[in-house]
Amino acid sequence: MDLTALTATDIRELLTRRQVSAQELVRAHLDAIEQRDKEVRAYLTLCPERALEKAQQVDALIEAGEDLPPLAGVPTAIKDVILTRGVRTTCASKILCNYIAPYDATAVARLEAAGACVLGKTNCDEFAMGSSTENSGYFPTRNPRDLARVPGGSSGGSAAAVAAGMATVALGSDTGGSIRQPASFCGVVGMMGTYGRVSRFGLVAFASSLDHIGPFGRSVRDVARVLGVIAGRDANDSTSADVPVPDYEAALDESVRGIKLGIPEEYFRGLSSEIGTNIQKGIQLLEKLGCVAVPIRLPHTEAAIACYYIIATAEASSNLARYDGVRYGFRASGYRNLREMYEKTRNQGFGAEVKRRIMLGTYVLSSGYYDAYYLKAQKVRTLITRDFLEAFDEVEVIVTPTSPIPAFRLGERLDDPLQMYLADIYTVTADLAGIPGIAVPCGRTRGEPPLPVGMQLLGKHFDEARLLQVAHAFERGGGFEVA
Repeated sequence: MDLTALTATDIRELLTRRQVSAQELVRAHLDAIEQRDKEVRAYLTLCPERALEKAQQVDALIEAGEDLPPLAGVPTAIKDVILTRGVRTTCASKILCNYIAPYDATAVARLEAAGACVLGKTNCDEFAMGSSTENSGYFPTRNPRDLARVPGGSSGGSAAAVAAGMATVALGSDTGGSIRQPASFCGVVGMMGTYGRVSRFGLVAFASSLDHIGPFGRSVRDVARVLGVIAGRDANDSTSADVPVPDYEAALDESVRGIKLGIPEEYFRGLSSEIGTNIQKGIQLLEKLGCVAVPIRLPHTEAAIACYYIIATAEASSNLARYDGVRYGFRASGYRNLREMYEKTRNQGFGAEVKRRIMLGTYVLSSGYYDAYYLKAQKVRTLITRDFLEAFDEVEVIVTPTSPIPAFRLGERLDDPLQMYLADIYTVTADLAGIPGIAVPCGRTRGEPPLPVGMQLLGKHFDEARLLQVAHAFERGGGFEVA
């Protein structure tokens, strides 16, 4: 039995029957990391002692005949922008190369309380700024489906770890598509809940009004289980919503017959032919399962990328001002005064993409440009949100491609920031509107090797259960392998 190919549901059954121990599961994944991660490079830091300690606790529960928590013994990876007490948390940046987190993010604490075994921290674009995981301050991560291609970003390490059998589930963060796009590129399931559904306490801030924490998994049920564990109000995060969390797993098997699916024409322009064909076949499958496809319009979609990169960079400029070499992290040497220490530390510690976004954000917030750019972008954000609210008066779920293209080659877009930004064209809108979204596999391209294609489902605020229900029906109907 390949212990690295199991789902969280499989793991629970095997543990309950005492056919495998949690420690065996963790060791199998650590062995897989040692063997496979030399090529994929999904992890930045491992914490095997932490994972094995939690596994021992789970095995003790089994031995005592106790009820198991929902994620008992599940090997888990954490994106390196999410704090883990006592473990290096670098945000894939040289400026935090020596930073040891003093506490756990709420999402991590809830996972471990549910029995999850944290294996380590995954690579990402520096401070989650990127669409390919090539902007890491340390090394790029490769797509396990084709090592010559990117895994997507910024949560590429987490998506790659799950796809390569080096974690059963993983946490990522999504600011403009950074969970859904790498899930699409790597052929796994990735979900972002409504803004405020999952606490951001312990998530290193990129753009505070856009950042989300969310799960990756190999099945919709696994993602539903993880989301159910990490969701809910947190007193440590004033933006976390005091909204009841439903039983996501219980909703999975409900019928999807009669559910209205919105198909926005704006999301089907400029697609590669294979992506468009696969998504259309996916929609046809959902119709066979009883859903009803309804054409809709989201007229302000074309302004989304410009709007997103103004708001996101403005917030990044503000959030990253704290990295100055004074309080924590890297400090440059050879400076003559405080100002020079700031300049040298930030120049040597930040990578090119982070510097680019800080400069863009500082510009749009500067006197004389605030009204022309930032204020206008906030008004456009309201229009984009209104588009979704009006669409959800007619439909319950919106179906789109996740990306206009499959995973591109390493280095292909690295020197063209605009083309890199456009990889997020179908995902940024949900972050701007604060609505939930999930990406699921929807077949593969015909090339060699065949590359995963991802379908995106978007839903009403706090209606994650409906998205998971439709996604699960799609998975059970063979949608992941649609031909």
